[in-house]
Amino acid sequence: MAGEPAERSTRLKAATVDGLIFTALLVPSCIGALRHANSFPPGLSDFLGIGSGISLVLLIVWLVVTLRLMQRNGQSLAKRLYAIKVVRKDGSPASLARLFWLRNVVNLLPSAIPVVGDIYGIVDALMIYDPSRQCLHDRIADTIVVKA
Repeated sequence: MAGEPAERSTRLKAATVDGLIFTALLVPSCIGALRHANSFPPGLSDFLGIGSGISLVLLIVWLVVTLRLMQRNGQSLAKRLYAIKVVRKDGSPASLARLFWLRNVVNLLPSAIPVVGDIYGIVDALMIYDPSRQCLHDRIADTIVVKA
């Protein structure tokens, strides 16, 4: 048995927090880009010009931390916060390769196709209402999100 499936609302909260963390890491880069619009005084503009570098460093640190958490526990930062984790459908730990490639990279590929990506995203999200609580990306990776 894989464990007790995570609540749908908990999965939504975790996905939202992960998205907000990722977005926050891009803020220095966005602020730095504003300097080209002469929106800031020259001294502040020069300081904010390093925003892209700051975002890059933050993204690398986030990626390393996230990959280590995924490898150890099947969790992202937000999944850890909300005490849920990803495991194989049979309850065994999911490998980092499975989590990274099948749950994430393969799941992103349809979004590159106009219209198809939008439909895929809607179908993926709506499949959470299946009794197994598996989204399409869970089915592709043969995983399930459970309470940790």
